[in-house]
Amino acid sequence: MLKTRAKYHLGQVVRHRKHPFRGVVFDVDAMFNNTEEWYESIPEDSRPAKDQPFYHLLAENDQSYYVAYVSEQNLIADYSGRPVDHPEIEEIFGPFEDGQYPLHVQLN
Repeated sequence: MLKTRAKYHLGQVVRHRKHPFRGVVFDVDAMFNNTEEWYESIPEDSRPAKDQPFYHLLAENDQSYYVAYVSEQNLIADYSGRPVDHPEIEEIFGPFEDGQYPLHVQLN
């Protein structure tokens, strides 16, 4: 059954349930929209269902910054109140306030 409503919104800070990274949501796909090669690279016992929202994140961990593509089932809201330091945030969002980033550009 297709879930059509995303739990998280643009500018929200989230963290991965299992892996030590967090990020800011900058785009959402209503359901899986990446390559089969990418999907098949995930160990079968960890593969998320495709019929759920997938989030594009400006992500960070202790070593680096990157873009992540994560299923809704693998995310939780981050209420730490700490900003994300990804260098591309200011290209899309305004200053961190009240635990999230407001959009300052129009996205398609």
